[in-house]
Amino acid sequence: MTTREQLFRAANEEQETRVTHIELFFDLVFVFAVTQLSHRLLEHLTPIGAFETLILLLAVWWVWVYTSWATNWLDPDRAVVRLMLIALMCAGLILSSSVGKAFENSTVIFALAYVAMQLGRTLFMVWAYHGHGPEGQRNFLRITIYFLLSAPLWIWGAYVGGEWRLVAWSAAVVIEYAGPILRYRMPVLGASTAKDWDISGAHMADRCALFIIIALGEAILVTGATFAQLEQTNQAWGAFLLSFVASGAMWWIYFDIGAKRGSEMIEAAENTGEVARSAYTYMHMPIVAGIVVTAVADEMMMTHPLGHSEAAFVLAAVGGPALFLLGNQMFKWQTTDSNIPPLSHSVGLILLGVVGITGWLQHWQPVNIGIGVTAALLVTASWEWLALHGGWQRWAPWMGPRLGRLFRRQSG
Repeated sequence: MTTREQLFRAANEEQETRVTHIELFFDLVFVFAVTQLSHRLLEHLTPIGAFETLILLLAVWWVWVYTSWATNWLDPDRAVVRLMLIALMCAGLILSSSVGKAFENSTVIFALAYVAMQLGRTLFMVWAYHGHGPEGQRNFLRITIYFLLSAPLWIWGAYVGGEWRLVAWSAAVVIEYAGPILRYRMPVLGASTAKDWDISGAHMADRCALFIIIALGEAILVTGATFAQLEQTNQAWGAFLLSFVASGAMWWIYFDIGAKRGSEMIEAAENTGEVARSAYTYMHMPIVAGIVVTAVADEMMMTHPLGHSEAAFVLAAVGGPALFLLGNQMFKWQTTDSNIPPLSHSVGLILLGVVGITGWLQHWQPVNIGIGVTAALLVTASWEWLALHGGWQRWAPWMGPRLGRLFRRQSG
């Protein structure tokens, strides 16, 4: 075995799928990043502010998910790989600390840290594949070129102000996110093939599930930290419990069936790279975004449970869970053999729409909108659980065999 070959995971199931301690250590930086994103959105809860935060979220997710792809092949127990990840952690901490002011006074720091992480990790992969896997090396050369195309936009955007920065960084995100869809097609190097993306599906599923835990953990931290600063009134207790129950329902919706079934599906799939690209790289973005937005709405509700529901709060309170349900629906649809998306999630989305419209027209107080949103999440989680665990037969025998089959088929 050559020296470069030793940098890659051994070809056995346990080694391929194991998430190592250094990977979990690396993830700690992104707990801070997600916290910064939610605080930034809370401080800039306007259409432009929300779009700016979306660009930053897409950048943070892209750094993390590309590193997860890299450690799917690399062996993080090798010293040089560990050092690479620790270097990425340092840059990631700088990136995370500048997220909150990335469109104000920390633009250059954010842009340089982001470009350094993306290019540094990708060039490391080019080096690691040298003399070991020409196809892999060629694939990461293509990826390097895409990052080189976007890098000037990140740097230039950091030095210009106002709308041009948003335009430049949006264009950079479009270039980078188009890469996997276009298979990193280049004039001389060609395009990537399915073989180039042969990965351990179980490892990718576990890594993405851990990021969902990070996002949900940040939501729990926001709930606890906000509650600790409030006067312990009945309204504060009610808002606190609503926020916690909603987070628990979101955990249930993702982890009860979806995460396990997705892991089993991708592990058994012949085209693991295609599934990982669509179901995990892209479809997990709205799930994470939904959790971040929901955390912002929870903090607003807990601070002013009986106040006036502004349009921004209503959009956040309903839009966050809606993004989460929509992402889960697409993810579960992608990782099952069903021809239609889960009906339970469609019902949840409809209920959220009803809560948002009614709450806005009837001037509901924030805590009442929180009750409606939490109820919609609980209905979705309960519907899916009853359908897929056979509970519908005990709790809803009136449905009949035909309706029961429809209920099961469209519920997860």
